[in-house]
Amino acid sequence: MEWSIVGMNFLYAVLGVILMFFSYRAFDRLTPEVDFGSELRRGNIAVAIFIAAMFLAIAIIIGGALN
Repeated sequence: MEWSIVGMNFLYAVLGVILMFFSYRAFDRLTPEVDFGSELRRGNIAVAIFIAAMFLAIAIIIGGALN
């Protein structure tokens, strides 16, 4: 087991999470008329599905860029 490979995978995972967070925040700022946090607290399933799809799409894009 090479520790450099494990370290790089950990670094890519952390970088992916950070990029996911910032891309969600950017999308949240680009849509000021929708408050995703309050909609999720109210139990809006459509918003939850939309955010899940957005996270999957961002993850696929980030995974392709980091590969």
